[in-house]
Amino acid sequence: MPCFFLLILLMFPRVALALMWFFSTYLQRAFHGGLLLPVLGFIFLPLTTIVYAWELNSGMPTTGINLLWLLVAVIIDLGGLGGSAHRQYRR
Repeated sequence: MPCFFLLILLMFPRVALALMWFFSTYLQRAFHGGLLLPVLGFIFLPLTTIVYAWELNSGMPTTGINLLWLLVAVIIDLGGLGGSAHRQYRR
């Protein structure tokens, strides 16, 4: 089951975020019950939102290697946005 969730997470991060929001309190604990940041994360940086929630819920500090994981997630999210913009420009 964890491997299946990881596969869903990497292929469809917005689906994973929606499932986490509706069926657990994982995001609420990470963002202290706020609604604005998870919604913005869902729209713009879904994988980054998941990695940040994972780090906070695991009690890991956002420094060192954990900051590297967060930066990799940002790069992956921005790469997807930039790739689609590049394809639109070439048309």
